[in-house]
Amino acid sequence: MTSHVPAARRGRPPKGAGQLTRAGIVEATLAVIGSEGVGAVGVRPVARVLGVDPKSLYNHVDGKDGLLDAVVEHLLGSIELPSRSGDLRVDLRAIADAFRRRALLHPSAAVLVLTRQLGSIEGLAPTQAVLEVLHAAGCRPEQAVHLLRTVLATLVGTLLREVNAGPAYGTDDIPGIAARRATLEQSGLPAVVEAAPYLARFDSQAEFDFAMDLALDALVARIDASASNS
Repeated sequence: MTSHVPAARRGRPPKGAGQLTRAGIVEATLAVIGSEGVGAVGVRPVARVLGVDPKSLYNHVDGKDGLLDAVVEHLLGSIELPSRSGDLRVDLRAIADAFRRRALLHPSAAVLVLTRQLGSIEGLAPTQAVLEVLHAAGCRPEQAVHLLRTVLATLVGTLLREVNAGPAYGTDDIPGIAARRATLEQSGLPAVVEAAPYLARFDSQAEFDFAMDLALDALVARIDASASNS
């Protein structure tokens, strides 16, 4: 859903309206997400963080959907996109790394990137960056969109696992690794027992590197195959 700013209301502004800014509202919404989760976002909780009358927020955002869209626009628009090197693999990995760095600043809000669809320039900036790289590599628009979605699914899926995964995915602390390994080894499942030392450990950076390398290997191979068949 594309966010929009409603027309200003007539009459005396509600309490605190004069001090409100969209940036301040975004920060307050992120505070609510960080402390209570995405499901707790609403006009009243955000207004409470800001210490203003809830009605004053409607001069800047269109209710809960507007708050969520504003957060996603902020997250995507503030990604420090790298300059292109001309190397397909290097450039796509650099965009993925920039995306991950930004998302991990507000891990509880990462899921919103999957569920909100924006039409603003800020919200579409990462999409534009990836499509430019794929276009430069000779991809047709339709093929570029398929590849874009594949890379995005890998990137966001890996990030969601990183920020939301419980002990079932493994852990990075020594006592936790030992406890999880013992549980797995007691399962009686031969393949699980054999893999227990690796299933019990979760290194987020290593997992991100592996997933992105695998996705980019497949992407480059697909582009090369398309070029040789054309």
